[in-house]
Amino acid sequence: MPQNSFHPDEVLNLWFPDTGHQDSLETHGAFWDERMQGGMDETIFADFADLTLAAATGALDHWAETPRGRLALLIALDQFPRSLWRDTPGAYAQDIKTARLAIEGIKNGDFNELAPWEQAFFVISISHCEGPDHLERMIWLKEVSDAIADRMEGPLEPMREGFRNQNKIITEVIQTFGRHPHRNAILGRVSTPAEEAYIANGDFPHLKKPQDI
Repeated sequence: MPQNSFHPDEVLNLWFPDTGHQDSLETHGAFWDERMQGGMDETIFADFADLTLAAATGALDHWAETPRGRLALLIALDQFPRSLWRDTPGAYAQDIKTARLAIEGIKNGDFNELAPWEQAFFVISISHCEGPDHLERMIWLKEVSDAIADRMEGPLEPMREGFRNQNKIITEVIQTFGRHPHRNAILGRVSTPAEEAYIANGDFPHLKKPQDI
C-alpha cells in the first residue's frame, strides 16, 4: 500500500473506538485489557503491518503536526510494534523516538487536547523507553500521571489509584534495575541475580491491569 495513503484516523478509530467504553468501569477495563494483553494482535497483523512499517521508517512523521495525529503516531510507533514484532528486538526499536514525541507533545500542549485514556499512552510511551535518563523521566511523569488520574471522573474514578500506582511500580523497577529486566532475553542481555529473581517472579508492570492495581 502506498505510504501516503495512510491516515491517522485509521489508527485512532481502531485504538479509540467511539463505543462509550468510558461510561462504565467494566467496559473501560475491557478496553485496557484488550490493548495491553495482546487482544489487538490479530488485527494489527492482518490490517496494520504496512502502516507499522511506514511509521517505523519515518514515512508518517508528518502526523505529529497535529495533536491527534501525534497520538496516532505514538500508537503506531509504540503499541503496534509490540504486537507485530512481539518477543523480538523490533518491538522496542522505536522507543527512543516515541518517547521524544510524547515528551514534546506534553510540553507543546498537544497532550492537553486529548481525553485521559488517550493521554495515558503518552505516559506509557515514555515509561517504555530505556536509557540513562529513564528514572529522571519516571519521576517527572508522576505529576503528569497524577493530572491524568484527576481527570478520571464518574465511573472511572475507581481507576485513579491504580493508574497512579502503575507509575509508582514502574519507577521502582527502574530505580532498582535501571531497565526493564523482562526484556533481557529478547535483547540478548545477561541478567543479574536480582533480575533473575524478579523475572522468575513474573510480576511485571506491563501485565498488571490498571483497574486491579
